[in-house]
Amino acid sequence: MFDIDASRLASPYYNEEHQEWRNQLRRFVNREISPFINQWDEDGQLPAELWKKAADVGLLQMGFPENYGGIETDAFHMIVAAEELARTGAGGLYASLMIHGIALPPLLHYGSEALKDRVIPSVLRGDKHISLAITEPEAGSDVANIQCRAVRDGDNYIVTGEKTYITGGMRANWFTAAVRTGSEGFGGISLLLIPADTEGVSRQLLDKKQGWWCSDTASIFFDQVRVPISNLIGSENQGFLPIVHNFNRERLGIAASCVEYSRACLQDAIEWAQERQTFGKRLANHQVIRHKFAQMLQRINATQAYMELCTWAEQQGQLKVADIALLKVQATETLEFCAREAMQVLGGAGYMRGGRIERIYREVRVNAIGGGSEEIMRDLASRQMGI
Repeated sequence: MFDIDASRLASPYYNEEHQEWRNQLRRFVNREISPFINQWDEDGQLPAELWKKAADVGLLQMGFPENYGGIETDAFHMIVAAEELARTGAGGLYASLMIHGIALPPLLHYGSEALKDRVIPSVLRGDKHISLAITEPEAGSDVANIQCRAVRDGDNYIVTGEKTYITGGMRANWFTAAVRTGSEGFGGISLLLIPADTEGVSRQLLDKKQGWWCSDTASIFFDQVRVPISNLIGSENQGFLPIVHNFNRERLGIAASCVEYSRACLQDAIEWAQERQTFGKRLANHQVIRHKFAQMLQRINATQAYMELCTWAEQQGQLKVADIALLKVQATETLEFCAREAMQVLGGAGYMRGGRIERIYREVRVNAIGGGSEEIMRDLASRQMGI
């Protein structure tokens, strides 16, 4: 078997603790996930017990304060986790299992102590689930266009509207939901913690997806849902800041996943080419094929270096918006290139269901669109440059 880790760039950002975390997660993934991930993908969901197993290994608690049951870690522990889960080649795994990583931070940083005590420990134990509910049928990357409305009625908000493409939406016990409480634009958005079992909440499974098969995706409907004012996260009409608070870590996680998907593509393509015989010699002995591998590694290493520098900058509070936007674009373009080239090398074998390359190829578009599309990211970067 080709040792893909030998091609990984040496990095000054990881210490022995990070390496042990990688080893621990790799053992966990090899034992509890990899043997079953293809079937879970075909089934369209992850087993309920996986969350408890992930909590037992410390995965769910990563990066959250100890007083809520978390484990204090740095951003590079998150990078390692995203990479190790991505080695399975199933994008829905990280998206669904770790959705609390973007649904809990607004509550952690802006919510009341009562809300935090009620929700965070149970999610980190794997007993309960929470999802982020921002996207609407008419508002994706254009967060300022959110129309789901919450109207004050005494000590409650009455919430009416729809959310869609909500990762983990069918399983969630709570939604961290963006609602419109004021005028149009960024200044009229608030965040509410909405219990999923509240009267008037319904959901519909969205199962006709190109990728992320093992991650449940849902549309959520709020029909005159009564939510206590005490469930407000942050201040009324000030919800945009808690929303964007997530963006850096979310995009770093996407970039890390894309780098590892790309590395998996390179590994599987090389191993196939070393065994496959064509025109009297190994496929790997054809110069045109070797050049593909060199180009894949070139892009993987460049993206890894950019990602790790951005991760370091984020920890120092120095990460520029333009850099995280362009990193996401570079990572998704690298994935698209590597998935294509690996599929070309494997040919028909790569096209058949059940293999890692076929799964990864399905995940290309959702990474290029989710978390801010490539077009939105380039435009954001150019505006940050003052152009």
